[in-house]
Amino acid sequence: MASKEAQIIDDMYREWADKLKVSPDMDLDALRELFDGWGDLTAEPTGVEFSEATIADVAGVWATPEGADKSRVVLCCHGGGFVVGSSTSHRKMYGHLAKALGCPTFTLDYTRAPENPHPGIVEQAVAVYAQLLEQGFEPGNIGTTGDSAGGNLCTSMILYARHKGHPMPGACAPISPWYDMEGKGETLKTNFDKDLLVNLDTLNGMSAAFLSGENSSPQDPFANPLYGDLKGFPPTLIQVGGYEALLSDSETFAKQAKAAGVEVELQVFPEMQHVFQFMAGNAPEADDAINKIAAFMRPRLGLS
Repeated sequence: MASKEAQIIDDMYREWADKLKVSPDMDLDALRELFDGWGDLTAEPTGVEFSEATIADVAGVWATPEGADKSRVVLCCHGGGFVVGSSTSHRKMYGHLAKALGCPTFTLDYTRAPENPHPGIVEQAVAVYAQLLEQGFEPGNIGTTGDSAGGNLCTSMILYARHKGHPMPGACAPISPWYDMEGKGETLKTNFDKDLLVNLDTLNGMSAAFLSGENSSPQDPFANPLYGDLKGFPPTLIQVGGYEALLSDSETFAKQAKAAGVEVELQVFPEMQHVFQFMAGNAPEADDAINKIAAFMRPRLGLS
């Protein structure tokens, strides 16, 4: 049974749904401002220093915990359908992860769609990864994570990095990933009344903006990793809530990864909503999930 503390994400998503019903044609700036409120769910992590930086012309925010092993880093890809979300909304959540890991995280403020449609976003993410390699980071000491659309990006950037001839990172940890650009997942139907944020209409709007570039396809493996060649993919932990409309995306990817010989673990958290990890520091389910990501990534990134 979900904790009483976890009610805060349900309340936020219901409030957002009400606002969007009142203003169904909310302009993009207002929508982005609304979704930056995601960060209100997260407690400010103690013992973590935040600093803005630019890597490979991509802005972002470092979260560096006290006593960090700075020879390791985890690249964090924020969610929001590739259209909304930012380091403003995600800074604190990935700060909690940095603290649990004991190494810095870098949250990318990639240029969002529709201003930057596919493949622009994945190209930016890989450029950041490549720059870290040039700076001397060992590939096995770099991890990737991300939530929702960012769960897609932290996965697709690895496939695209390999396509560009770069070595693979040490680990990947998608959170509530949105992979399926075709909207075929069974839980879009079976969890329709349980998921308080995500539905097919919303996904179709986001994917239209994301795939608005010339020759973009919902079956492009660098936009939809369910079509990717997963052989040789790094160890992967996927976390998803049991009430999520996107649960099928995680289940399908995990099945395909296992069939390709990937070390993969799928953790489904009963009764949890989309990216419930936002409640880090405020709900036990979120803290448990963050700690499990860290427990998975630390040995694979060589963190003692």
